[in-house]
Amino acid sequence: MDRSFLKDKKRIVVKIGTSTITHMNTGSLNLEKLERFVRVLTDIRNQDKEVVVVSSGAIGAGRKALGIKEKPRTLSIKQACAAVGQARLMMIYQRLFSEYNQTIAQILITKRIMLNEISKTNAENTFKELFDMGVIPIVNENDPISTDQIQEENFGDNDTLSANVAELVGADLLILLSDIDGLYTDDPRKNKDARFISYVESIDENLEAMAKGAATVFGTGGMATKISAARIAVGAGADMVIANGDDVSNIGRILRGEDIGTLFKA
Repeated sequence: MDRSFLKDKKRIVVKIGTSTITHMNTGSLNLEKLERFVRVLTDIRNQDKEVVVVSSGAIGAGRKALGIKEKPRTLSIKQACAAVGQARLMMIYQRLFSEYNQTIAQILITKRIMLNEISKTNAENTFKELFDMGVIPIVNENDPISTDQIQEENFGDNDTLSANVAELVGADLLILLSDIDGLYTDDPRKNKDARFISYVESIDENLEAMAKGAATVFGTGGMATKISAARIAVGAGADMVIANGDDVSNIGRILRGEDIGTLFKA
């Protein structure tokens, strides 16, 4: 499918997951990749496009800062790690974006904000003002207060959250950076006959069933949550692309209309 229409996208939400911005062997933040990520986003902003980042990594950053070696199991420890890590993560983003003279903002969202019309309107107004000011908002769920994502995984490692944000801000493109090239018929690391799916015109029961079967092998959030996110995004009028975040330059390639990742058409 010709993807040249992606060049015209003006408001883009980019979700970056924990597995994309951390070193897999240590769990520490991958500063080199974060720096490239920030440079790519700033360059997109320099093209007079509006960008929102939905970033994971707060709990992992907090765990490292607090010297907790094992993955926290209790809810209260996870929330404490998120509180420490969110500040640490934003400090790093602030430092990296400031090198390119790009202003950023932090927005912490809970599921209740998305369900309450007054709160939702207030959030929409805040995003609008930030866009008008040329600011790049960095969004995460308010894990120290809200337990929706930590406990129930309703936001699916920020996949669903990013789709909700795309709907909230009226984005015309959502990019989910994952640890795999896109959607396959099966796990390509286990099944050599797994077929890559470049384009999804409609989300049907067969696609959802296939994603559930692969839910445990495609990153933290799983492919099932990405299909759920796609349903929200395309229903709100935003195209969505799942792409490999190992090379953050894929963001620019997607916006140049190159055939990168799996495209879900609105």
